[in-house]
Amino acid sequence: MDRRKFIQSTALAGTSFVLAPQLSNASGIFKGSPNDKVVLGMMGTNSRGLYLAQSFAKIPNVEIGYICDVDANVVAKTIEAIYKQTGKKPQGITDIRKMLEIKDVDAVVIAAPDHWHAPATVMACQAGKHVYVEKPCSHNPHEGELAIAASKKYNRLVQMGSQRRSFSNVQAMVKELHDGVIGRAYYAKGWYTNHRATIGKGKQVPVPANLNYELWQGPAPRKAYQDNLIHYNWHWFWNWGTGEALNNGTHELDVIRWGLGVDYPSKVVSTGGRFHFNDDWQTPDTQNILFNFPNNTAAEWESRSCNGYNIEQLGRGVIFYGDKGTLFYDGGNGYRVYDGDSKLVKEIKDDTKVDATNKVSPTEALDGFHLKNFADSVRGTDKLNCPIETGFKSTLLPQLGNISYRVDRVLHIDPNNGHILNDAEAQKLWSREYEKGWEVKV
Repeated sequence: MDRRKFIQSTALAGTSFVLAPQLSNASGIFKGSPNDKVVLGMMGTNSRGLYLAQSFAKIPNVEIGYICDVDANVVAKTIEAIYKQTGKKPQGITDIRKMLEIKDVDAVVIAAPDHWHAPATVMACQAGKHVYVEKPCSHNPHEGELAIAASKKYNRLVQMGSQRRSFSNVQAMVKELHDGVIGRAYYAKGWYTNHRATIGKGKQVPVPANLNYELWQGPAPRKAYQDNLIHYNWHWFWNWGTGEALNNGTHELDVIRWGLGVDYPSKVVSTGGRFHFNDDWQTPDTQNILFNFPNNTAAEWESRSCNGYNIEQLGRGVIFYGDKGTLFYDGGNGYRVYDGDSKLVKEIKDDTKVDATNKVSPTEALDGFHLKNFADSVRGTDKLNCPIETGFKSTLLPQLGNISYRVDRVLHIDPNNGHILNDAEAQKLWSREYEKGWEVKV
């Protein structure tokens, strides 16, 4: 594909793209020309991963070359879906370590369970691959620091899937906030609601023949297989998941941190519990997290996993409060600005549908911008909108909230690096124990 056809194809895909000669190898690490295809290896494709594979496949000159999943049925389903979409069958692989040995893989897309996010990121960087990792970028804060270290040490690009960083109107909204559209923004509130069903009481049963449960657990300490765990309910078990705060709250808290212009908090406290059902669910189904930041601002995030009553008429969103007005972000690609008397003074609309209860992607029609940003960054023609350093800071906020919840007290934080101060019990949750032989090292 020549340069002109490539630019035309990209424009037809519904995104804006200019091939700037001065950026033709901005990253300094892509060996081909900007017109060369980017070959992706997908890790974890049952739900979100399948969606990402199909979405990446829509981007011109991006090839889904390999599908890696520990469930043979998922591998077969994904290969068939990509073949139907593109006319080319990816190669199926069970073990991520085998996929990382393949030389023509340019980048790895990680959508496996949370306990795999950072370990796979580190392994991919060590193998010379760039990485697109779904949020949260890590199961615990220490792993996020390891992912940053791996990106730097091996000179690899690592993008976290905070797709709102690539939404045009959200970018404009944040610029307006920083330019003082509501004066000094000093408080922000984010929320998420859903109506999830009970996961019941699981029974220990034989592992299905199609599932490699040993590889599924990977770095996590071993637990017996039970019938209410895979493929989704692992989110609510501390050994593998991180609860609603990381599953969804990462998005709102990323926008909040971005809008307030803050990095690390100085104080964090969280309350909540598993209130709605009596079952195996371990993480909170109802949670509030409060943050104070050193620039005299504060924020909160509220969630209800099992009661879908909307807040402010929406299942998710963010409100910024300032000394001259208020800004309401609808969770998609639109926002409204009000003056100090709550009079609407500006509205930016986007008709793109946002479904807060969609487990795969509430913002499906907009996500392509973030995926394309990653592919173009690998080519060297763009810069990442959410590099791992940014993703880590936003992931850390709900992680600190979960730690506060688990130790049941206020955490005092070093605002220079986000570390917990003078609390040995809480500090133990900064990292985790690994299955022997699976320790993560950079």
